[in-house]
Amino acid sequence: MRDDELARAVRLREAGSREEARELLLGLAERHPEDAEVAYQTAWVHDVLGLEKEAAPFYERALAGEGLKPEDRLGAYTGYGSTLRVLGRYDEALAAFRRGLAEFPEDPGLRTFMSMALYNAGWAREAVSTLLKVLAGTEAAGQYQRAITYYADHLDETV
Repeated sequence: MRDDELARAVRLREAGSREEARELLLGLAERHPEDAEVAYQTAWVHDVLGLEKEAAPFYERALAGEGLKPEDRLGAYTGYGSTLRVLGRYDEALAAFRRGLAEFPEDPGLRTFMSMALYNAGWAREAVSTLLKVLAGTEAAGQYQRAITYYADHLDETV
């Protein structure tokens, strides 16, 4: 029953019936308060509805629980940190991103979202450096990969 309802809620969210998915997930979360997967999906649907304040406690529950697949755990860290950033809770967002990076150290999405929180927290240099390092790890850097990597750590260097 739980698995069928959860799968239905995910399908509804993916199909754009987000409010219906939210109602179904809230019921599941009430009946399964310790279920990390249900909490993650409930957080996600709140996020896509622009209900970040309501999403945050579900992300916390998801990350505190056990049983999330690694890709969902990564998604929970990314979503949670991003949600905290949108709520103006920059220090908490950075802490969430750092916890996520401890588990997924090279994830470019997590690092990119963290750069936004760094910027919002007044750490513009670190934000740009983080973004440059993410860029350097992509094909888009092309022949400039080495230079971008160098300048990511030497932004203030002049001749």
